[in-house]
Amino acid sequence: MTEVIRKRRKEARPEEILAAAIAVLGEVGFANARMADIAKRAGIAKGTIYLYFKTKDELFQGVVQHYLGPTLGRLDDLKTNFEGTAAELVAMAIRHAYRELVGSWERRTIMRILISEGARFPQLTSYYHREVISRGILMVKTLLERGVAQGEFREEVLSINPAVVMGPMIMASVWKMIFDEVSPLDVEEYARGHVEIVMRGVMKA
Repeated sequence: MTEVIRKRRKEARPEEILAAAIAVLGEVGFANARMADIAKRAGIAKGTIYLYFKTKDELFQGVVQHYLGPTLGRLDDLKTNFEGTAAELVAMAIRHAYRELVGSWERRTIMRILISEGARFPQLTSYYHREVISRGILMVKTLLERGVAQGEFREEVLSINPAVVMGPMIMASVWKMIFDEVSPLDVEEYARGHVEIVMRGVMKA
C-alpha cells in the first residue's frame, strides 16, 4: 500500500508543482519568482522541480500548457464535432472561452505576467503567441470560413483580422485584473454582448 501511495504521489507531483508555480507567479511575478519558493509552496525539495522542469522558462511553459492546453483542446473538439449552425457554433465558442479563460484567475495571471513582464522576457510572449494566440486566431478564421461556406456569414468577413473578434475577450481579462474591485465585471453579461456584436457584424442581412 505504501508503494502505491508513493507512486500516486510521484505521478501527481508535476501538477502540484504547476499549482505552486501559478500561485507564486501570481504573487511576485515571473522575474521575482524563485524555484526555491515554488518548491516550498509545493512541499518538495528544490532539486525535485528540476526533475520535471529544467529552467524557469520551461516551468512557465508547463504552466501555460497545464492551464490553457485543455481549454484549447475542448474548443478544438467543439469546432470539430458541433453539428449546429455556424452562428450557433461561434456563439457557443465565445461563451465557452469566456468561462474558461476570462473566468479563471490562473489564466488571467498568465496574461498579467505577459502584459507586465513580456517586454523583459520576450521568450515568454513568443511562446504564448505560438501556443495560444496563433491557435485562437486560426480557430476564429476557421469558424468564419465555415459560416461563409454554409451561406450564413457575409463573404466580407473573410477580410477581417481574426484578432478583432478576440479583442473584447482580452479587454475583459484586463478589466478583471485592474478594475474588478471597484467595478466588478459580469462576465456572462459581457460575453452575451460580445456574441451580439459579432453576430450583427458577420451575419447576412
